[in-house]
Amino acid sequence: MVNIGKNFKKVSFSKIVVISWPFFLAVLVFLSTRLAIRNSGTVEHYYSAEIYPVLARLLSFFSNLIPFSLWDVFWILIILLIISGLVLVIIKKIKFGWYSLRILQTIAILYSIFYLVWGYNYFRPKIQERLDWKIPASDEQVFRSVLDTIINKTNINYIPVSSSDFQEIDKLVEDSYRLHSRELGIIYPNGSRRPKRMIFSMLYGEMGLSGYFGPFFNEIHVNGYLLPMDYPFLLGHEKAHQFGITSEAEANLIAYVICVTSEDQRLRYSGYQSLLLYFLRDASHMKDYKDYLNKIDSPVLKDLQYRQKYYEGMLNNTLSDMQTAANNSYLKANNIEKGVKNYNQVVSLVLSWYYNIHLNEDERKK
Repeated sequence: MVNIGKNFKKVSFSKIVVISWPFFLAVLVFLSTRLAIRNSGTVEHYYSAEIYPVLARLLSFFSNLIPFSLWDVFWILIILLIISGLVLVIIKKIKFGWYSLRILQTIAILYSIFYLVWGYNYFRPKIQERLDWKIPASDEQVFRSVLDTIINKTNINYIPVSSSDFQEIDKLVEDSYRLHSRELGIIYPNGSRRPKRMIFSMLYGEMGLSGYFGPFFNEIHVNGYLLPMDYPFLLGHEKAHQFGITSEAEANLIAYVICVTSEDQRLRYSGYQSLLLYFLRDASHMKDYKDYLNKIDSPVLKDLQYRQKYYEGMLNNTLSDMQTAANNSYLKANNIEKGVKNYNQVVSLVLSWYYNIHLNEDERKK
């Protein structure tokens, strides 16, 4: 009787371990994120600068061997498994309790993996702190000056971009990252970056998604219906995420810098044109807003108008609203206080970039 009791205890304990370890790991990860929020410097020093680059090299090495999106395929398999499980529950081949437990275990494991392979970057210091920038005071005159500069540069750099240029553009964006990584506080090369077309490009287009970074396999995704003029900036944005930049505004800023500092006119046009849209959105309340629109050359204005009609024509309002709501909740849950409004905060970051660039130039002249 004693031996049977001991064996029963051993079996019971082993079962408890098998059942509970995903939840135990998820709890540990959750508690560590609460600590990370309060210790951003530690996150930067140990995770973002030391651990994540190693993970990025390993994951991107294996994912780049596969030409299609592993992340899209992964979700197809997950959905098929969920449906198959439901069918088995209905025909009473498996118990609903067992099925539900496996679903919860899978969610716990995915939650933990997300933060371990990339998500802790959400808790690193903001870019102004990482680059030791001085923050300029809010000044409408500075905003107007930079808006004028961006309009002028967009006009000067206007050039048609073709999808046949994509491979060359990818190389040029990568070259620009290599040249400017230090000034942007980026650890280069941080693995490799192979842009992959979304398997469900039309569906993502209806949601309003032009691209995304898949952290589980360290993959960069581009919508197959993306307009060529947007490709360089979008690529710069998603590559920024691969470098451990989680803030959408920071990814936009880095994409802008990567594009406009390039010697290639296609990259410069894409960078200036993309930021012009954000600046015009912030300028729309000004009384002389139409005066700024009149400064935009006709070819550029036609590009902007065509761009708006093209993406709006693809959009499904219901799917777009659902995606926006989900993305807003996701960003807020991960230390991005403004949620989806974080994208447009790139305007203040660009103003800071211009301010600090000119400040450094003035100091060098002294």
